[in-house]
Amino acid sequence: MIPAFLFLTLALYALTGSAGILGNRNSLVARAGSLTQIEDFGSNPTDVGMYIYVPTNLASSPGIVVAIHYCTGTGPEYYSATPYATLAEEYGFIVIYPSSPYDGTCWDVSSESTLTHNGGGNSNSIANMVTYTIDKYNADSSKVFVTGSSSGAMMTNVMAATYPELFAAGTVYSGVAAGCFYSASNQVDAWNSSCAQGDVITTPEHWASIAEAMDSGYSGTRPKMQIYHGSIDTTLYPPNYNETCKQWAGVFGYDFSAPEKKEANTPETNYETTIWGDNLQGIFATGVGHTVPIHGDKDMEWFGFA
Repeated sequence: MIPAFLFLTLALYALTGSAGILGNRNSLVARAGSLTQIEDFGSNPTDVGMYIYVPTNLASSPGIVVAIHYCTGTGPEYYSATPYATLAEEYGFIVIYPSSPYDGTCWDVSSESTLTHNGGGNSNSIANMVTYTIDKYNADSSKVFVTGSSSGAMMTNVMAATYPELFAAGTVYSGVAAGCFYSASNQVDAWNSSCAQGDVITTPEHWASIAEAMDSGYSGTRPKMQIYHGSIDTTLYPPNYNETCKQWAGVFGYDFSAPEKKEANTPETNYETTIWGDNLQGIFATGVGHTVPIHGDKDMEWFGFA
């Protein structure tokens, strides 16, 4: 169980979302080169949909990228809207596209169950997709990565905090720190206006304690993190960039106030990359709203495929 005081001191205020249930479960085997729904991947406590893309150019011991969609989206829509399937053909990895079960299709990044390792929430279902895919395709468990946009970016941070043993790296496109959307009333799929509007501000050490409490018994290696955010984001306001970077700086023991270096106009004009160390980069996009466009080639570099 997550210590409540870690969250209550942030003075968060949440609004309730609603949940729907996906339908029948019939086991399918993914076909190479096409998106396939897998309805029997093991325990799925929150009825999250699993879609998988296995490239025709599958590596002998492939890596895995978990690509998590935004609110209003679905796994198949994120497959169509992002470059990961095309990149999978080039690099031979498998892509998992989870699909939210809720009305509005945001992710549950608010309940205690999803913010707890093996807690029975959305994060638990997605973790089970990963272990299924590793076993099914003899995938390389040291080359598993997670990324997402908006609500999917929030879930990316949650996955990195709740299942650090599964992932080697994560890339976050316009999200919030893990635990920032926490619901004090333990509501599932809740919206948190205080967090979204950038009003939840705390220290790197506090943010780190929140992330670490999500898998309190874990003491191993944690996934390196790359954080993108836009300067004119009016959905998840720009202060969430610093708070997310603070969280991972705290986890990795970096001094948030003293990064190693900053690189102007990187990876493109009006983007600034801040590097705290090998395990953390932040990319702040001036003039960009919600969400920052996916930089697939840079993802491949961060994940070690390129």
